[in-house]
Amino acid sequence: MDPISIPTAPASLEEVLTLAEADRRAVDALISRRLQSDVVLVNQIGQYIIDGGGKRLRPLVHLLAARASGYAGRDHIQLATIIEFIHTSTLLHDDVVDESSRRRGKATAHRIWGNAASVLVGDFLYSRSFQLMVELDNMEIMRILADTTNTIAEGEVLQLMQMGNAGLGVDDYFQVISDKTACLFAASARLGGVLGRLDGKSCEHLADYGLYLGQAFQITDDVLDYRSNDGELGKNVGDDLAEGKVTLPLILAMRDADREDSRLLQEMIEAGGSDRLDEVRRVMEATGALEQAMAEGRGLAQRAIEALAVLPDSPQRQALEFLAHHAVDRTL
Repeated sequence: MDPISIPTAPASLEEVLTLAEADRRAVDALISRRLQSDVVLVNQIGQYIIDGGGKRLRPLVHLLAARASGYAGRDHIQLATIIEFIHTSTLLHDDVVDESSRRRGKATAHRIWGNAASVLVGDFLYSRSFQLMVELDNMEIMRILADTTNTIAEGEVLQLMQMGNAGLGVDDYFQVISDKTACLFAASARLGGVLGRLDGKSCEHLADYGLYLGQAFQITDDVLDYRSNDGELGKNVGDDLAEGKVTLPLILAMRDADREDSRLLQEMIEAGGSDRLDEVRRVMEATGALEQAMAEGRGLAQRAIEALAVLPDSPQRQALEFLAHHAVDRTL
């Protein structure tokens, strides 16, 4: 009797990327083909942001979830491309709204080509993603992605409304990051189950995985905005504070700080700017806000891993588990 082969858990993100390399290459090729437009500026800006770095985690989650669900076809390549186009369009819009100067270590598109061009190319990517959806001719897929893009837009508006709101609570914060960030992770994982023809309950568990993963990923980003050195994140440290974004570390620090420090944080949130970033960091260290936020993120990562119990063990499931750990173990 042959010994049972037990999948070995990946030890690095590079191993996960290698596992999905063939599918990732196919996605890259499709992105290049479908990014093309007769309008030169669309090609320039679209290619600039697509080539701007990053691991394309959302498409990666979808590719792995589809294979882990037993899917053996090719539609996951097109869906991963759609997911990346949707994500990229939100980046273009976000950088205009936030007036960000850097992303992934490069100047943002709107700094080079202007706000109008960036917004319009973002719209092009949205519409191109829907063209690709229609080609798949699957009403369930179109419904999931249409609902997701609508939720993302609502999350962007909700975040805009909450800028400079020192009274933002934990529940409101989670609503913003769930709508704006985590829902696309959730759709990416769910759609893998849909392609694999898993039952509805199993697809819900995959969506839970993506939701918790996305929340954990965003919380870690919010912590790193205060913990990293300038340049390590590919953006300016303290950007969230400068833009008036109230993230989980700030909420926890406001809750636990003494009256004087709480007043300092309130003033910084309402005024914007990062000229007193060192003082804010001091309050966060004194209250343990960064550690508390990371503990919350690690708990969500564990919940993401537990949601994968609906899948049989496989290298792809092990890779999805690794991504949950990676979301909260990043130093950058």
